[in-house]
Amino acid sequence: MSKISRRRFLKGTLNGSAVTVALPFLNCFLNENGTALASGAPIPMRFGTWSWGLGMSEAIFVPKKTGPNFDLPLEIASLAPVQEHINLYTNFHVFKDAAPNLCHHSGWVILRSGIAPMTSENRPGETIDVTVARKIGNNTRFRSLSATATGDVRDSFSYENGNSVNAPEWSPLRFYQRLFGTDFQDPNAEGFTPDPRVMIRKSSLSVVLDDTKKLNRELGTEDRARLDQYFTGLRDLERRFDLQMQKPDPREACIVTDKPEDLPTGLDAYLVSKRHRMMTDLMLMAIACDQTRVFNMFYASAFSATTKPGYDKPHHTATHEEAVDEELQCQPNVSWYTRRAMDEWAYYVQALADFREGDGSLLDHSFIYANTDQSFAKIHGIEGIPMFSAGNAGGRIKTGMHIDGGGSPGCRLGYTALRLMGVEVPSWGDKSNNTSSEISEILA
Repeated sequence: MSKISRRRFLKGTLNGSAVTVALPFLNCFLNENGTALASGAPIPMRFGTWSWGLGMSEAIFVPKKTGPNFDLPLEIASLAPVQEHINLYTNFHVFKDAAPNLCHHSGWVILRSGIAPMTSENRPGETIDVTVARKIGNNTRFRSLSATATGDVRDSFSYENGNSVNAPEWSPLRFYQRLFGTDFQDPNAEGFTPDPRVMIRKSSLSVVLDDTKKLNRELGTEDRARLDQYFTGLRDLERRFDLQMQKPDPREACIVTDKPEDLPTGLDAYLVSKRHRMMTDLMLMAIACDQTRVFNMFYASAFSATTKPGYDKPHHTATHEEAVDEELQCQPNVSWYTRRAMDEWAYYVQALADFREGDGSLLDHSFIYANTDQSFAKIHGIEGIPMFSAGNAGGRIKTGMHIDGGGSPGCRLGYTALRLMGVEVPSWGDKSNNTSSEISEILA
């Protein structure tokens, strides 16, 4: 039997036009165990985050049972199809210490950075995705990618420092053009010719970098720090140019679909859902084409203004104005919004699980960290903010479990994620949020 090339294409016609489609990730492209590419290179590990706004209704969100085979109360009932792929973490706390409880800000900042912010404008440290991207994101075109379903470029839980928020892609069409526009290099193309435009850009950047180094010697301490931040961005741009000058490794799972339609603006829950699913599918294409290994998906903001057809209050307003129904044990319309978020979390996890790669799925070679900003948004509660993870990080994580944190720091999940991604830190977090304790129950 003749050897099948990893560059083989399926060829045919559609309406009289020639069509070529890359082969899927077949077993013959792998080693005998299905754990690496035939070349011996390991299947890459990925790290992702997912976010939703305004917490939960504890009585109908938190399972009564811990460990495997946990029950699924009303607000998380839609997670049944993906329960085997996820872990749910409850009764983990964030600690504000001497800082104030900043509404819809303190919770997510602590869980993503390990540090309690002092003001609503304060973003201390850097978020966990940035730290991980410095470790595993340097060999891809984009060190990390962020996208939001809100349609608002200001919605992000990712930042490098207080003055450098990682703005997300907010339009499916713009996201597609950024990923697969003129600068995209198809890893499955038979030939490769460096783009002369990239060569010119790289040459121009070299001059800028030289001038930056000279200027640095003439500046004071604070200006040097600002210039160093700018210089870091230029070095990352230089790295991207270097990658574009090299032929990418073949990625048989990389199949670029047609350009998507753009969507109207608006925050109707069903429009947000459609935007979220389109952005998720585009992000999966980017990962399959190895354009990034670190990615953030933002479903709804901390001040979520998502609207429900036939109801006059957006999500955030409803959390404060709707009464708690004692019989239902929740605010009914607020719970409706939470359940829509869980629908989308289930879609996101299932999409990763359905994407075949090697001896498993894209999800099997990923670790996804998901969190919100509050526990009970009506009173701006930050104790017991729920978190999820998905994926088994290449077999190193057990899934399908509900973990009760017993009031321990929520930063334990972030610390566990850092260790899984190869970031060697003895502890993570500041003051009461500091931890050196992994969540051992999920470690395989």
